[in-house]
Amino acid sequence: MVRMRRFKRPGTAGLLAAMLKGAVITAPLFFSGAAPAMATGLTIPEHLEKRAFKDLDGWRSDDHLAALKSLMRFCDRPEALRKSSAFPQFRTDHLDQLCKEAAGTSLGSPAAARLFFEARFTPFRIVQPGFITGYFEPELAASRKKTSQYATPLLQKPDGLVPVTAANRPDNWPDELSHGRMIEGILSEMPDRGAIMDGALDEENLELVWLADPIDAFFVHVQGSVRLRLTDGSVMRVGYAGKTGHPYTSIARLLVKRGEGTPDEFTMAGTRAWLKENPDKRDALFRENRSYIFFREVTDIDAGDGPVGAAGLPLTAGRSLAVDPGHIPYGALVFVGSDLPDPANGTTFGRLMVADDTGSAIRGPARGDVFVGSGEAAGTYAGDIRHAADFTLLVPNALLPTDDVVTD
Repeated sequence: MVRMRRFKRPGTAGLLAAMLKGAVITAPLFFSGAAPAMATGLTIPEHLEKRAFKDLDGWRSDDHLAALKSLMRFCDRPEALRKSSAFPQFRTDHLDQLCKEAAGTSLGSPAAARLFFEARFTPFRIVQPGFITGYFEPELAASRKKTSQYATPLLQKPDGLVPVTAANRPDNWPDELSHGRMIEGILSEMPDRGAIMDGALDEENLELVWLADPIDAFFVHVQGSVRLRLTDGSVMRVGYAGKTGHPYTSIARLLVKRGEGTPDEFTMAGTRAWLKENPDKRDALFRENRSYIFFREVTDIDAGDGPVGAAGLPLTAGRSLAVDPGHIPYGALVFVGSDLPDPANGTTFGRLMVADDTGSAIRGPARGDVFVGSGEAAGTYAGDIRHAADFTLLVPNALLPTDDVVTD
């Protein structure tokens, strides 16, 4: 995960930052009124139902200015949207116009930003029951060299590791394998977690950095990134670089299934506690999650920024949402409502979030992982998030037939 600081359109972000200090909306409204002719005939997926903003619990009390600033990260990185068959596909020309409108509009308060969204988007609720978890960026001690104390490695991506696509998929390739290794034009299955634990990749010298605790290393694999304080006093940040492609299996879910406890007991903290109390069973349980993650050192990210997500942008604490990009495209706005306590306002969770990351365990149209920040406190909060939720997509009015645009 590497933050890219090279701006494609110099001036847009700076102008936007300056204009965000204003007070009220005055510019003409983009994505408002009648939709363009090209939207005619657009089919709304059956799993979406149109809603009104007034019907979204917590909508009016949210900090929409924070949500807008999070969305504007895409202004100078339109390639982060990526092509997708998921709905709604937020095209780069729509993004460019939206960024120009935001830069030319005074948005100095959450209320003004809320009106900005309401004028340009229409909410569509995902009808399937939703579920959210939380994730964070841990901070751990580590060493660049293996020692008696630091003996558990995080590995770099091996040569030839590629996603499996329609273009390179061999006949009879297992459907559950999302990645493989391409060597001399032949795609082969990567070793899984158990095989790697047994030394399948040892001769390739892929060790990036060494951790002291195998449990910490396992949860870094789950989180996808980590901030490290090295033995020489320096700080190192590592992020996701690839995976073996084997399906992810929740070890907490396995423990619940085997009668070791309840879902409420096996939060991240509860799972860690069980692993520490059962060192003789730890590695065997790890092997049952065949998915294995590879990492790279992140060198061009500001210390105050969040880790870089799958869309290639630094994550925003409380606003970045990991999604299944097969169902929700990167750059999409998703209003998430849940009875999860929200420490920001002392009420329940109701936030407009930006889809900019994914994860092996995030599958389906109404499944999300909320990025809550970095460090120990964030980890405590993230570990307690296992809540039912409502997901509502904000669809740009420019994509919709006139009859589907919400005008109230």
